[in-house]
Amino acid sequence: MIRDLEAAIGYTFRDISLLQNALTHSSYANERWRNSLASNERLEFLGDSVLGMITAEHLYRIFPHRPEGELTKVRADLVCETTLARVARSIRLGDHLLLGHGEEQGGGRQRASILADAMESVIAAVYLDGGFQAAKSLIHRFILSDIPAEKPRNMDYKTALQELVQQKKNQVISYVLTGEEGPDHAKVFTVELFLNGTSMGTGAGSSKKRAEQEAARIAFETLTQE
Repeated sequence: MIRDLEAAIGYTFRDISLLQNALTHSSYANERWRNSLASNERLEFLGDSVLGMITAEHLYRIFPHRPEGELTKVRADLVCETTLARVARSIRLGDHLLLGHGEEQGGGRQRASILADAMESVIAAVYLDGGFQAAKSLIHRFILSDIPAEKPRNMDYKTALQELVQQKKNQVISYVLTGEEGPDHAKVFTVELFLNGTSMGTGAGSSKKRAEQEAARIAFETLTQE
C-alpha cells in the first residue's frame, strides 16, 4: 500500500523507513510506543523550512518586479494549511496515515491540520532520502505548479495583520494560548491576541494555528474598520 503512495508522489524511497515515519501521527506513536519522538513531528519541523525556502526562491525568480510584501502574501498562500491539505487529499495521503484509535474514530484522516502536517513530513522525508533536488521536484510538481496570478486564494490573516501594524513603529503582537478542551481526537484550542498588551480578539480552532488565524482575523477586521 505504501508503494501506491510512492507512485502518487512520483518518488521511490531508498530508505522506506523515512516515509513510514512521515506517516506516523503523534497519536499513534504515543498509543503504540508511548514515545512522541517516534511520530512525524520532527519531520514536519524540517519540512516546513524546506518548503518555505524552496517556495521563496521560486517566487523571487519568477516575480522579479513584485515587492517583498506581495511575495510574502503569495508564499503564505502556497504553504498554508488549506493548500497543503488540498495537495494531501489529491494524493490520498490520509489513506496511508498511522493514527491512534481516538484520532481514527474522530475523522483524523480528513482533518486539514493533520493532512497539512503530514504533507510537510513527506517533503522532509524526500529531502532526507533524495536530497534538495528531489524535494524541489516534489514541491514544484504539487505546490508551485498552480500559483495564483493575482490575489492569494487563502487569506493569511496573521501575515496581513503583521504587515498592517508594522506601518507604525514599536508594534508588538503576541498570541497567548488560553484554553485547550476536549479529547485528543477532537480538541478545541483558544488563543487570545494582544497588540501592545491590549487584547484584540480571541479565536478558537481545531489546532493552535487555526485558533491564531481566527484571532488574527478578528483583530485585522477590527483595525481595518476603525
